[in-house]
Amino acid sequence: MSLFDDLSWRGLIAHCTDPEALKKDLDENQISFYVGFDPTAPSLHMGNLLQLILVRRMQAAGHTPILLVGGSTGLIGDPRQSSERNLNPTELVHAWGEKIRSQVSRFVSFDGVGGAIVVNNYDWTKDLTTLDFLRDIGKHFPINRMLDREVVRTRLESGISYTEFSYVLLQSMDFLELHRRHGVMLQTGGSDQWGNITAGVDLIRRATGDKVHALATPLVVKADGTKYGKTETGTIWLDSSMTSPYAFHQFFLNAEDSMVGTYLRLFTERSHEEIEALERQTLAEPHLRAAQRALADDLTDLVHSVSEREATTKAAKAIFGQGDLADLDEATLMAVASELSAPTWESLGELTVLDACEQCGIFDSRGAVRRGVKEGGVYLNNERIVDAERSLTPSDLLGGSVLLIRRGKKTLGAITVAAS
Repeated sequence: MSLFDDLSWRGLIAHCTDPEALKKDLDENQISFYVGFDPTAPSLHMGNLLQLILVRRMQAAGHTPILLVGGSTGLIGDPRQSSERNLNPTELVHAWGEKIRSQVSRFVSFDGVGGAIVVNNYDWTKDLTTLDFLRDIGKHFPINRMLDREVVRTRLESGISYTEFSYVLLQSMDFLELHRRHGVMLQTGGSDQWGNITAGVDLIRRATGDKVHALATPLVVKADGTKYGKTETGTIWLDSSMTSPYAFHQFFLNAEDSMVGTYLRLFTERSHEEIEALERQTLAEPHLRAAQRALADDLTDLVHSVSEREATTKAAKAIFGQGDLADLDEATLMAVASELSAPTWESLGELTVLDACEQCGIFDSRGAVRRGVKEGGVYLNNERIVDAERSLTPSDLLGGSVLLIRRGKKTLGAITVAAS
């Protein structure tokens, strides 16, 4: 199967310019392509991961990736549908840019023919004068077409600054610059960037007469149509200090049965045969969650490491009584507590087992706790509770600060204690 057909099978192509011409170039030539990441936060997130997966697939097929860090575009920010962005300080954006550079570099190979290149658009914009920008770039952008962009139309009534209005010119200039410097023939990105990407294609046509390509990946959603990549506690980040490997693994492990096949196609590098076998197993034996485990394991290995994934699966087994909680380090225990939305007590004080069970959020009342204890179905740190009135001591705290409470086999809660 050709690369283009494989990307189509996986659902990675939401839009592209001239499919037949793009397919021919991907199948018959070695081309350079690029994708950009604006440093609007100190880490990449779930939405960026799909772009990096696409980059890896295309590089594996022999094409040369250029990963662009938006040191200049990140200072402005792509216009949002709702309101004007707050502009971050230049020093902060540059610091975030270095973090993003380090992150994206982990996903590609820099060796041999087709080795990746990482660039920063600040390098070709920092000395650009306003007059040169307007004469060389601005003259190619008809105002009527800019006003016709959906995000601009949406913001016209509430107001949009010239800064955000001009963002499309900067991103388009990146495509032109990389086309001239590195012969880039394709820009990829999310479907929400389609207007900016195709504006770059048009700029290159107007400025050079050359024909280039654009490809956009789909917005990844859940079965109910809501955005995939968000949780009740916020964004799924690729930085382990912002989203722990445990939380990252659990997020994918909880993928819906109806959507897990789609996610395997989009996010993993498994073969068609492996994915189809996992899809069939999900239909036949959904309780085994084999597809979800494959998805979570593959992505945790890729984004974090095999050792981190092994630690997360070990932690998951331990908190359900299939391993020793004493083997878990403090960082993993705190990640588990965070995932369980554990409340924090300032000190151990006169806290009893009953208090902890009531406060952890998995019981309706103190009476429910007492009934559960009487029936033998309540556990503190995997030890069955026999005395709900017992006072807790520092020796009860896992990692010096965490209490894990389980009702029955599967219902978990936790409490963290700031000082014992």
